[in-house]
Amino acid sequence: MIGRIVGTLVEKNPPYLLVDCQGVGYEIAVPMSTFYQLPGTGERVTLLTQLIVREDAHLLYGFGTASERDAFRELIKITGIGARMALAVLSGLSVAELAQVVTLQEAGRLTRIPGIGKKTAERLLLELKGKLGADLGAAGISGPADATADILNALLALGYSDKEATLAVKQVPAGTGVSDGIKLALKALSKS
Repeated sequence: MIGRIVGTLVEKNPPYLLVDCQGVGYEIAVPMSTFYQLPGTGERVTLLTQLIVREDAHLLYGFGTASERDAFRELIKITGIGARMALAVLSGLSVAELAQVVTLQEAGRLTRIPGIGKKTAERLLLELKGKLGADLGAAGISGPADATADILNALLALGYSDKEATLAVKQVPAGTGVSDGIKLALKALSKS
């Protein structure tokens, strides 16, 4: 199994990369979260990888962090979720956001990812519960779970992206009520 690739980044063509490792070019698919963190072409890159062997192909997937690779591995264990779908999930949500979605059981945020319907989202939440969404502290969110979820849902309803809303909720102090939390989150969003 190929667990890590270190080499020169030759080509970036989302979601694929071409990495030259001592004369051998590896084509690697990466989630957008990893793609945005890559150095420029011609520079050295290190990626953790997951090799998937199918009857018709050997596919290599790369990740910038161990937590991304671990989340990918958990996702592909779920029936009906292939490597492409797992890559789409990790491109749409960071690992922390995914853990938060699982913890708060928010199927609606998963259905915003292309290719994931209501049934698939519910299966993901069920299968990942206890494996990925351990607690809100691990997801980087403070405050009571129900207040955090309500504040986040309010921001999403107002049209803010998942990323913007999650970052704003992180700035709300622990123990803040829903009403005050929304005000503080909106204030944080207006400053950014």
